[in-house]
Amino acid sequence: MARLPRLVLPGCGHLVVQRGHDGRSVFADDEDRSVFLAALREAAAAQRVAIHAYALPDTEVQILATPPAEDALGRMMQSLGRRYVAAYRQRHGGRGTLWDGRYRCAPVEPGDWLLAALRLVDAAAPCSSAAHRTGGRDPLVTDPPELWQLGNTPFEREAAYRRLLEAGVPPAQAAALRQATLGGWAVGGPAFLARLGEQTARPLRPRPRGRPARPVPGVRSPG
Repeated sequence: MARLPRLVLPGCGHLVVQRGHDGRSVFADDEDRSVFLAALREAAAAQRVAIHAYALPDTEVQILATPPAEDALGRMMQSLGRRYVAAYRQRHGGRGTLWDGRYRCAPVEPGDWLLAALRLVDAAAPCSSAAHRTGGRDPLVTDPPELWQLGNTPFEREAAYRRLLEAGVPPAQAAALRQATLGGWAVGGPAFLARLGEQTARPLRPRPRGRPARPVPGVRSPG
């Protein structure tokens, strides 16, 4: 079965996951993470990709980003991957790639879904962009419009976002975001998916498993 092309929509937020090969660690320590973030900053700037959130747990990378063009996200991830692997191998030795195949991504509906994706990434690891929205400032991070709608002042926005982080993402919504990202599908409500369906012929959701049911003689299909 042919592999579907990656679904990337310019101007839309994308939840991105890049996993370590065979579930192995891709960060030995905080120095590795600093090297990765420096490489991400340069690669994002070169492609004009807005980075809204990141998290660096031991065995994978999570990023929420908006690309300005269809190929910008891929170019950023390719440059980032090459640069970081070279630095990691120079420091730790070894051969081959660190990554488990291609990065995965999902376009995310603006509004509540993107805000949920933001919180999901910020809460994914101790090393994340959460501090940028809870009292600190990270020059790598660009806040999406959804954050600015949480309050009229920085203090109001910080307090509101902190409450959202503490409440967590509803389990069903978190699972939908994760599954869509790993599967390469779009995530959002029916209206959002319907609009995307008018823009691309690529499937936006996995097809139902199994063969379609055979029509029963003498019985008309509904509609």
